[in-house]
Amino acid sequence: MADSLDGRVVMITGGSTGIGRAAALCCAREGARLVIADIDEAEAANTLDQVKTAGAEGRFVRCDVSQGDQVRAVVASVAEHEGRLDAAFNNAGIESDWASTTRCTEENFDRTIAINLKGVWLCMRDQIAQMLRQGGGGSIVNTASVAGLVGSRGGCAYVASKHGVVGLTKTAALEFAPKGVRVNAVCPGVIETPMVERMIESTKLEREAFERQEPIGRLGQPREIGEAVTWLLSDASSFVTGVAMPVDGGFVAV
Repeated sequence: MADSLDGRVVMITGGSTGIGRAAALCCAREGARLVIADIDEAEAANTLDQVKTAGAEGRFVRCDVSQGDQVRAVVASVAEHEGRLDAAFNNAGIESDWASTTRCTEENFDRTIAINLKGVWLCMRDQIAQMLRQGGGGSIVNTASVAGLVGSRGGCAYVASKHGVVGLTKTAALEFAPKGVRVNAVCPGVIETPMVERMIESTKLEREAFERQEPIGRLGQPREIGEAVTWLLSDASSFVTGVAMPVDGGFVAV
């Protein structure tokens, strides 16, 4: 990568598995110091073992991103222990129960919005505040989805949450561009992660049905999203802000 993350402090939520883990390893390769915020300590420990094998530093902080006090505590911990926050990847999220607009339960809708959308807002609120206290500058990437760019039958709560992430990303990018804080989103297509495996199981569809949704003819790999995230976090993308970047095998080009 043209501009590495060498020595920079990067906070990653949802870094225990899937896209979050892949992004952590890509950032580790570029020399970042990582703080993994997640609710799954066991899997986060596995991620950190791989980070350290890659020659980078990292630590775990437990955090439920839907709880503002926990998010604030993580960012304060980063400021205290690492001394600063240079970049963040807000990736924590859930797939929600797949249900149409008339069949989605209030409980499902509230839980999905709380984690996928409110959680991103809470993280950005405190991350940006910390970056401003440091004098400005920094890069934030949020995980949206192709479901944040197009509709999807039966995806009421999930689609609403991811469209919201795209809107939050663009708004924060405009608000803080003058302070040198860049805010972007990645919009993954169907990626081979534990979350997608659960979706395949819950919908009773064959894997091939998901593969056919991708013009490129296969599921994406977590590393392919991690590479895009790492580029957006680095100075190589210094003129990029407010973008919802599809990394989707051509899904939204159809």
